[in-house]
Amino acid sequence: MNPKAFYKISYGMYVICSKSGEKINGQIANTVFQVTSEPPKIAVCINKQNLTHEFIESSKMFSVSVLSVDAPMKFIGQFGFKSGREINKFEGINIKTSSSGLPLVLDYTIGYLEAKVVDKLDVGTHTLFIGEVIDAEILSDKEPMTYAFYHLVKNGKSPSTAPTFIREEKTSKGETKMKKFRCTVCGYIYEPEKGDPNSGIKPGTPFEKLPEDWVCPICGASKSAFEEVVE
Repeated sequence: MNPKAFYKISYGMYVICSKSGEKINGQIANTVFQVTSEPPKIAVCINKQNLTHEFIESSKMFSVSVLSVDAPMKFIGQFGFKSGREINKFEGINIKTSSSGLPLVLDYTIGYLEAKVVDKLDVGTHTLFIGEVIDAEILSDKEPMTYAFYHLVKNGKSPSTAPTFIREEKTSKGETKMKKFRCTVCGYIYEPEKGDPNSGIKPGTPFEKLPEDWVCPICGASKSAFEEVVE
């Protein structure tokens, strides 16, 4: 079985937010879909280990910010590969508070929805929360980021807590002209042939030639957190 066939299923890229008392948190998710139109309901799949899961369980509320193709990897890494238990994910982020007290991420957002949980389904490592939409708004006509775009164009990876996470297996087949290096924090792979144009690194730049202050474009980890990819 080729697990990468799952990448062919259409997904989007979203920031899911919730609250618990005065505390707020948010995370990246790709599994959001509409389930009914009357009344309008949506579902979101969240890993049980995540702080956002805990907050949705507590408040019975969640918001969905739909990301555009303009969302940079650093922004995605802020919400997708870091824990709200350790940092304030909203520092430097443009947000507003809804009438029900939920945070709504506005940066790189083309539209948002706000929902109250009316049902949930335990699916093992994750919970599928079903929410009745109580508010929704369009902010931009820009193109939404698909999960395929995230992988193929931005070279993004899935965190281990994502429902679409695929563990890459090492193989002895094939040779590469320049060594690839993997971030041990988020799984991002630096490919010298592609470089890191968003950080000013031209294609063809070996990992060893990267500036010492270069960091992972997804999670911000330093060069020391990278390991060589053995193929």
